[in-house]
Order: sequence, then structure tokens, then C-alpha cells
Amino acid sequence: MNRCNPGRRVRAEDAARTITTIVIALTATIVMALAGCANPAGIVSTSTLIEPANVGVAAAAAGSPVAADWWQSFGDPALNELVARAVAGSPNLRAAQARVVRAGANVGVARAADGPQLTGEADASRQRITATGIYPPPLAGAMINQGTLQLNGSWDLDLFGRNRAALDAAIGSQRAAEADAAAARVLLAVNVARNYVQLARLVEQREVLQRTLAQRDQVLGLIRERVTAGLDTTQELRQGEGALPEARAQIESVDEQIMLARHTLAALAVSPLDAYDSLAPRLSTVRAVAIPGVVPADLLGRRADIVASRWRIEAASGDVASARAQFYPNINLTAFVGFSSVGFDRLLRSGSEQFGAGPAIRLPIFDAGRLRANLRGRTADLDTAIETYNGNVIDAIHDVADQIGSARSIERQQRQQADAQVSAEAAFDIATQRYRAGLATYLTVLTAETNVLAQRRLSVDLYARALDVQMQLVRALGGGYTAETVAAS
Repeated sequence: MNRCNPGRRVRAEDAARTITTIVIALTATIVMALAGCANPAGIVSTSTLIEPANVGVAAAAAGSPVAADWWQSFGDPALNELVARAVAGSPNLRAAQARVVRAGANVGVARAADGPQLTGEADASRQRITATGIYPPPLAGAMINQGTLQLNGSWDLDLFGRNRAALDAAIGSQRAAEADAAAARVLLAVNVARNYVQLARLVEQREVLQRTLAQRDQVLGLIRERVTAGLDTTQELRQGEGALPEARAQIESVDEQIMLARHTLAALAVSPLDAYDSLAPRLSTVRAVAIPGVVPADLLGRRADIVASRWRIEAASGDVASARAQFYPNINLTAFVGFSSVGFDRLLRSGSEQFGAGPAIRLPIFDAGRLRANLRGRTADLDTAIETYNGNVIDAIHDVADQIGSARSIERQQRQQADAQVSAEAAFDIATQRYRAGLATYLTVLTAETNVLAQRRLSVDLYARALDVQMQLVRALGGGYTAETVAAS
């Protein structure tokens, strides 16, 4: 018969308690050490928003905002139709609008994650229980039916704002997509207007060349008269004849450019290529827009691309906040209620009820640096968004300043060119009269005519360029976009 030694038993129990205490202490130490690894310390954004005043934005607005339908100021129904067709049928605008809808759907998904969830479950199965397993007879080797019918509920309490931050990020992305769609609309309208002005320039250039061709034909007739009278030689006659093919070649070159410009407008307006074969706009129908003296103070709220950049900062800030919240506990309440039974006939009988509820708490302890890497990536995305915004602000301010400066320079060039054209026309008239009177050679007439041709074409080019700069200024000022700028956090 074995007898127990009380002293030995006490010592064994003390040793067991000591070992248990050591194990608990080591476990607590390890847990605390591992928990210290999963923390967001030291990961912060290093970029800051640029101050508009530091890059030339005036303290007060100058000039009236651009109207949303600014192209109406042209007073040309054909242009109005072109813009309307382009806005209504552009695949690029439709794609941009589809991205807005997709971003809105993402907002709905993010908002749903912050509320309670309820799902239904209905399971039915027929199963043969193994005869050589852990189940005793009569279950062993039997065929059984199992059924479950229940509701499952859960609710993420989001005590640390992870879901809210994700929703903020989704809303920022949606607003950015909306601003992108508005920017695409502005750009499309400006492109239509610029190509319309380009077509008008080419049409008027062709008219200048037609007048030149007629003028050269008249001079050729004069040369023939002088050759018949013995006042000129065949050398002057050949020179006069050679001037006509040159003018016709220039007209043909402009005709090619007119064709391409009409095709471009047809593509922008989503129309057949031959829809605008007879379109011949006039530069004189385009009315000049007011040019501000300085960069407007509310420029950053007028440009959709800058507003989109600000919303992307909002979205990136939300992503950072969501990534940071993942370091903290996630508390989820769960519950279920329903029926479960072996045998379908007993599924809804008394006694088959089952229900339960309770919290689920999850805390990251050690993840090999995954959460910190994710937070660093989101923070880098935020820095990228901020610096992209800063770059867009600088580009926008320089864009407006460049267009204002170019517009003023072109005005001065037009005044000088007008004086030069008057002098060239007068010199050509004098040269023609002197040639008719036999006091000058035909070379003098050609030289004077070349100057007139150059000045006439330069006049059309400068006027068209002035209008084109105004169109670019409309774009630089936002093209009528009026959404308010939202400050990024």
C-alpha cells in the first residue's frame, strides 16, 4: 500500500504554483512587448499646404467670374450647337460621370460598414456518420438530416473611428471625382471653342490668299499689256505667271488645314466627319472677354482641378486616420437567433431554438510590421496628395499670369502691326502706280506685294491668337466652375 508524504505534496504544490506564476509573468511580459511592436508612433505626414499669398494670389478678387456658359458671348449659334453636342455626347464626359457614380457607390459601402448588419441563414444537409469514428451507436453508421434556420446580427462599434475615417476618405474621393468631371467639361468646351477659332482663322487666311491670287492675276494682266506694248520682256511675264501657282499652292495648303479643323470639330461634337464641311465661322463674331489685372483671389475655388486636388487630400487624410485606427482594438457585437435540429421534421419544434450574443474584441499584437507599413504607405499617399495640390496651385497661378501677360502683349503687337499694314498697303499702291507709269521694275511690285501679303496674314494670325489666348484664360480662370474650395485637414 502506497502512502503519500504530506511534506513532499506541499513542496510539489508550491513548485507548481511557482512555475505557474513564472509562466504567467513571462506570458504577460511577452504580450506587452509584442503589443509595443504594433503601434503607429513616429509615422506622420511631413508635407504642408502652400500659402497662396506666397505665390502671387492677390488679396482681393479682380474682374467678374467667368460665366458657366461663357461660349454664348461669341454670339454664334453654330458654336453654341457645337458645344452643346460635345457636352451631351462626349465619351470622355460620360466616363468621368461613371467614375462619379462609382465613387458614390463606394461612399454607400463605407457608410454601411458603420451600421448594424443582419443576415439570414438557412442550411440543410444529409450526412452519413462514419461507423468507425468518435460517434457511438445509434449515430455511428447512420444517415442523418441536419437543418439550421437563423438570423445573424453584428455591429462594429467603431470606438476609434476607423469606419468613420474610411467614410471620410470615400466622400473625399467622390467629391474629387465630381470636380474631375467638371474639369473635363470645362476642358472640352474650351477645346471646342479653340478649334472653332482656329477654323475661323484658316477661313480668313484663305480669303486673304484669294485676294492675293486675284491681285496677282491683275498684275499679270498688266504685265501682258506692257509686253504687248514692248515695255516689258518675257522675263517679267514669266515672273508674273510663276506667282499664280505659288498662291494657288498656299490656298491648297490652307484648304487641307481647314478640312482637318472641321474633322476635329466633328470628332469633338460626336458628329459625322462631313457634318461641318460647310462651316465657315468669322473671327469678328467672337467678343473679347474682360482681362483681370491680377490673379483673382478666389482662383483656387474657381478651378475644378484644384478643388479636386483638395478633395484628394481629404481622401488621403481619411485613409491615414483609418490606417492609424487599425492599431486600436476592434469591438464587434454579435448575436444570433434561430432553430437547429437533427432531422428536418423537428427543425421548428419546441426545443430546437438556439440563440446567443456577446462581444468580440480583437487587438493587434504582432503582425511583422504590416500595420506600420500600411500606415507609412497611406501617409506617403497624403504627402503625395499635398505636394500635388501645391504643384497644381503654382501651375494655375502661373497659367493665369501667362495668359494675362500674353493677352496684353498681343494687344500691343496688334497696334504695331496695324500701323505696319497701313504702310505696306500704301507702299504697294505706290509701287503699282510707278510700275504702271514705267518708273519702277516688276521686282519692286513683287517685293511690295509680299510685304502686304505678310501683313494681312499676320493681322489674321494676331487676331486669332488674341482670341485663343482669351479661350485659354477662360480655362485658366476655371471656365465657370463655381464650387467652393474645401479646406484639407
